Amino acid sequence: MSQYPKWIWCGVGTLFVVLLSLPLVSLGLSSSPSALFSSIQHPVFLTALGISLKTTLLSLLVVVLMGTPLAWWLSRERGQVAKIVGVLVDVPIVIPPAVVGVAMLMAFGRNGVFGGWLESASITIPFTSFAVVLAQIVVSAPFYVQAATNAFRKVDLDTMIVARTLGATEIEALRKVAIPLAFPGLVAGASLAFARSLGEFGATLIFAGNMPGVTQTLPLAIYMTLESDLELAVAFSLVLVAIGFLLLGAIRGLSGMRTEA
Repeated sequence: MSQYPKWIWCGVGTLFVVLLSLPLVSLGLSSSPSALFSSIQHPVFLTALGISLKTTLLSLLVVVLMGTPLAWWLSRERGQVAKIVGVLVDVPIVIPPAVVGVAMLMAFGRNGVFGGWLESASITIPFTSFAVVLAQIVVSAPFYVQAATNAFRKVDLDTMIVARTLGATEIEALRKVAIPLAFPGLVAGASLAFARSLGEFGATLIFAGNMPGVTQTLPLAIYMTLESDLELAVAFSLVLVAIGFLLLGAIRGLSGMRTEA
């Protein structure tokens, strides 16, 4: 009788794991190595992959440079202002990407809040490569800021105090003490942000469009090829799955490093 609940939990857990893994297994079985090799040499794939990597790396650079100081401040502040800022940063996580895309159009589009000012300055943002980067920044930043904030909260304040007493400025203490100590968490957060940017679809489609060679990232290329060439779409999808597994492995490895430390 005492073993009965254990079998229930094991059965439910197994069923849930099967439910989660079955689509990926099916995706892997839907393509052969030769078809995959042939597909990744397709011009659409190479162009879309290049745009994805270029925009994702650029958005990650902006997220890390701007998100790290913000995460440090959020990790040390406990007031209402910090709580409000934290909520504002996290909002894109709970909003559908399509809504984010519409919101960005309402902000930076021709008829948006800043549209008139941008037009007077001869600046066009929607349906450009910059729009892809901007959409990726908005949807991926919360993942980095959350991870970085949690990593900074684990930094012992005494080490910072010692650094300050030895003559280091607050910026120097952050750069030479806090960031090295929190580095595994920062890299894990950056990996999550990179993965989120690389897989971004909804906000990019609405705000940047799906223009081959300009704004068509790899997820958008999958969407386009799905209508005409299923095998090609499967191959493109497998590449993104492989990148996801690599990033997940890196994150798990860094988590193990933090645990051992």
